[in-house]
Amino acid sequence: MIRFSLECEHEHGFDAWFRNNDDFETQKKRGFVECPACGSHNVEKALMAPAVSTGRKQEKIALAMGEAQKQAMAQWKALSEKMRENADYVGDKFAEEARKIHFGETDPRGIYGEATTEEARGLIEDGVEFMPIPVFPEDRN
Repeated sequence: MIRFSLECEHEHGFDAWFRNNDDFETQKKRGFVECPACGSHNVEKALMAPAVSTGRKQEKIALAMGEAQKQAMAQWKALSEKMRENADYVGDKFAEEARKIHFGETDPRGIYGEATTEEARGLIEDGVEFMPIPVFPEDRN
């Protein structure tokens, strides 16, 4: 998966994940890529800094939050909690359960759990729709 920094015609910036550049172009042509702020489908890739591994331990990135960021974080956390409340926790069996639902082997329901990068790639290749949900610092043990 590749994360692209995108920008709409109204200069709203946002990030989105794609399998590769061709996937982005295909989804854009089909009208599947839209700005979350205004709904515009006139979206282009924005200038991005490459992620370069130096071999050294990566430093943590921090966000010094102002009031707007605190409010957005609270809303994001509330949405994440609501998503979990309305889904079954399946732990490390996420990929297996998601496939069963996708292929009609079990009743459709909302689930959440953990998946490795390899499992997530396999789900994408199988056409299973899913999305990562954030883990907040206070959620970690």
